Amino acid sequence: MDFNYQEAFSRNLGWVTEQEQASLCNKRVAIAGMGGVGGFHLLTLARLGVSKFNIADLDSFELANFNRQAGASMLTIGRDKVDVLAEQARQINPGCVIETFPNGVDNNNVDQFFSDVDLYVDGLDFFAIEARQMVFAHCHKHGIPAITVAPLGMSAGLLNFLPGQMSFEDYFQWGDRPELEKAIRFLVGLAPGLLHRHYLADPGRVNLKAGKGPSTIMACMLCAGIAGAEALKILLGRGKVWAAPHGIQFDAYRNRIAHTWRPGGNRNPVNRIAIAIARRQLGI
Repeated sequence: MDFNYQEAFSRNLGWVTEQEQASLCNKRVAIAGMGGVGGFHLLTLARLGVSKFNIADLDSFELANFNRQAGASMLTIGRDKVDVLAEQARQINPGCVIETFPNGVDNNNVDQFFSDVDLYVDGLDFFAIEARQMVFAHCHKHGIPAITVAPLGMSAGLLNFLPGQMSFEDYFQWGDRPELEKAIRFLVGLAPGLLHRHYLADPGRVNLKAGKGPSTIMACMLCAGIAGAEALKILLGRGKVWAAPHGIQFDAYRNRIAHTWRPGGNRNPVNRIAIAIARRQLGI
């Protein structure tokens, strides 16, 4: 059967107009990270009808990815994540134009990675501190809207960083701090409502010093749905988009939602207290 874009995405119509669907076809989205959330971001946006992507990841699939990652299977162990996810996106839309960055994003290719991009959606691993700081700084400098939705327990924590508004750096206050301190500030800043903190069954599985923590497929798929809805609003210029220092967290396990507002980001007294408590609990 021949592929037909209009027919393939015709069931989107009603929630978007024909003109909006045509607009989505011409948008380019950059996604760094094709692991836990990044792969689902790509496939969700491909099914929305977005047809141009720049995707980056320097890892290949392994058995430990099976609990949560879109491209992980016995058929893909050892294969580069960018190649697997690009294939899956093209199976949804053979007309997809996808530029892959199999060595990740760094200072040498960041300009190319963000060339002609309308939106950045963050899919980097939680502990990819240096890369995340670089890409968000680039987005802020060049006026590229950026979305991060963090998988936390069985919840998703949303932050949008929009042109002309609070930057990632202003919110998280990373600066030149040690990486462990940045990880703590990232954890606290992602979801100040902390809806997920009540049901961690084995706290010993969280080890920021070792760069390890538990994850669930539920959180990753929630993140993709939320990021897709935010992307639609940003790309089409319609609907309310809450920008940092506003944050939204939905927790499916507790059936609760929290909308937080933290002026000053991690400089806010509430966040400063939470950071101090996190340091003490983690013995740092």
